[in-house]
Amino acid sequence: MDTPHAKTAALITGSAQGLGLAIARQLVAEGCRRLVLCDRNAELGEAAAADLSQGGVEAHFLPVEMGDLASVAAMLASAQARIGPVTALVNAAGNTDRGSILDTTPAQWEAIMNVNARGPFFLLQGFARGAIEAGIPASAVNILSIVVHGGLPFLAPYVASKAALAGITKNAAAALARHRIRVNGINVGWMDTPGEDAVQKKWHGRGQGWQSEAAAGLPFGALLSPESVAVQAAFLLGPRSGVVTGSVMDFDQQVIGAYPDTDAV
Repeated sequence: MDTPHAKTAALITGSAQGLGLAIARQLVAEGCRRLVLCDRNAELGEAAAADLSQGGVEAHFLPVEMGDLASVAAMLASAQARIGPVTALVNAAGNTDRGSILDTTPAQWEAIMNVNARGPFFLLQGFARGAIEAGIPASAVNILSIVVHGGLPFLAPYVASKAALAGITKNAAAALARHRIRVNGINVGWMDTPGEDAVQKKWHGRGQGWQSEAAAGLPFGALLSPESVAVQAAFLLGPRSGVVTGSVMDFDQQVIGAYPDTDAV
């Protein structure tokens, strides 16, 4: 069995469902035996941790509010107490509420930025300090979004928050390289997750089965799957990606800056 993550001790935010949980499952499939899932949804998180805790896997769930720095710090301390020094961090939690440049309120801006940028920044800080103190190499992956390149009008504060996290990714990668801590990011495109399903129904009035209609208009006839992104995240977190750090990958089926051939229109 190929187990590149046999020595990994992982902490994954936003991992009660969707992409975060898919990454947890991928790490376990690649040998990880110690991991902490954290999310604001305790019911789903506890169930996910119980499901993963088989065959020698030690999976824990810890509740966290990523917009509350005291909650983030307490969660990290509890995670370290349970699995020892964390060697792999995934910032996958996110607030995807809507707002444009014309109607976003200061309260909305703060709520989105706190969860998507401030919380991940200080969790990454605590993670890095722990790895340095333990004298171990470590790796982090920040889950970003393809919208950092501009995005849709109704995603203004979300775009700003993910663009901030993309900058944090590169800055932290440069600062932490001498400590053998790698930091990379993935700009994820439109993905089929439970969270996205709820967002589409709440904000855009889509009905049951909207995914098929949306997929029909995409180049490859499908939305991204969490499992495919999880493979890339596990690669970046593990030894197979070597010394790669400060990389931000577009994981999508559109090519930014490319336009339809006007001669074919």
